[in-house]
Amino acid sequence: MSTSTGLAASLLEVTDLRVTFDTEDGVVRAVDGVSFELGEGETLGIVGESGSGKSVTMMSVMRLIVDPNAHFAGSVVYRGQDLMALDKKEMRAVRGSEVAMIFQDPMTSLNPVYKVGWQIAEQIRAHRKVSKAEAHKQAVELLGAVGIPNPERRADDYPHHFSGGMRQRVMIALALSCDPRVLIADEPTTALDVTIQAQILALIKKLRTDLGSSVVLITHDMGVVAEMADRVAVMYAGRIVEHGTVREIFHRPQHPYTWGLLGSIARLDRPKPDRLNAIPGSPPSLTRLPTGCAFAERCAYRFDKCAEVPPLHNRVGNGHLDACHLPAEEKEQHRSELLLFSAGLPETLTAGEEAS
Repeated sequence: MSTSTGLAASLLEVTDLRVTFDTEDGVVRAVDGVSFELGEGETLGIVGESGSGKSVTMMSVMRLIVDPNAHFAGSVVYRGQDLMALDKKEMRAVRGSEVAMIFQDPMTSLNPVYKVGWQIAEQIRAHRKVSKAEAHKQAVELLGAVGIPNPERRADDYPHHFSGGMRQRVMIALALSCDPRVLIADEPTTALDVTIQAQILALIKKLRTDLGSSVVLITHDMGVVAEMADRVAVMYAGRIVEHGTVREIFHRPQHPYTWGLLGSIARLDRPKPDRLNAIPGSPPSLTRLPTGCAFAERCAYRFDKCAEVPPLHNRVGNGHLDACHLPAEEKEQHRSELLLFSAGLPETLTAGEEAS
């Protein structure tokens, strides 16, 4: 089951990644056969509800899950090298230097007993042969580059001296300290007010442009995806159920789950509704996944064939993949009835970089 998009220069290739956890309640299938590619200078958005497997997928790519009850299968190829086959020492050389991550909660990701400048300098010295003084100088420059005022003084502050938005900027500086080729941003705007959210997203876009890094953006916010991403992978119950360009996902979504995500967003070009639409029901237990389509029990359009697992296929062309048994004609009809995001993006907008 390939999700190849024909990218001329594929930097990262994840193929049939599977992550399971042994628990007292049974085997949790957190990631169930995920495949995708990331091109040079591209931003890939990964969206879905909490528990859909977004963070576990990318934590597995980074080899950051060390739970003894976790089991992994599949391949993660970065520039021709399978990261899943590297030993711990070899992976440490890649992690932070080539592939870096901005974590969800900077307060728990930063060490509270060390000054932020020291933490950034420590990572620089772990991957580069520079003196303590030079590493500290680079840490101060990075803090200034991400918009922290008075970086020389703030480098000597501890994480609790910073606001939530400023801590997120410190995390971005830490992730960028060794000029990684791939930057993974896991919900980088969670718990931030809308003004700070906009500043953080603008900063990530600027750094992507300045450094030429590729970005994987994990989020549940479809508005962020529309602004930032070139391509989108929609995850549900540990699987990718739709994968395409940002224009295709917003203008011609093919999976009923994607329709639900888009339909739950308030529209500024329509009358204010009494309440937002919601996807009925709850995601299935990852220890007892349905034998067929995992979304079937919540889907208003399920039929007999949904008892079979739908493969992720290219049904509408242009590399747009979806895992739904509904015929294309019925999907078109249902989208029209729902008055979905068929015009959710301006006609002048084609991809994340054009939104910027």
